[in-house]
Amino acid sequence: MKALGKHLIIEMWGADADNLNDAKLLDRALRDTVEAVDGHLLDCRVVEFPVHGVTGVAIIAESHVAVHTWPEHGYAACDIFTCNLDADIEAGVEALKKHFLPTQTQVMEVRRGLQN
Repeated sequence: MKALGKHLIIEMWGADADNLNDAKLLDRALRDTVEAVDGHLLDCRVVEFPVHGVTGVAIIAESHVAVHTWPEHGYAACDIFTCNLDADIEAGVEALKKHFLPTQTQVMEVRRGLQN
């Protein structure tokens, strides 16, 4: 079956709490991830929460990269979704890991838009 896109769901545990709480670092991580997957950035938004944690989304022509953090748990929930089936999507995972420094990472791949 042919897919229209690849969607990675990335669980990062044991990540650096300071990095998970840094809006500027998240912005850089999103941009580096987009570059790593050869995406075309349309917009990038990062929101910092009052107590702790940040959320960010990079909207790309090919879909999106999103990160939600829980510094108090050393955890980041990340998505990389692209319709560019030739993209090195694993390079995007490595770009995120470089910024958040997790001790444990789990990656699940979902093939989106399956066609016969």
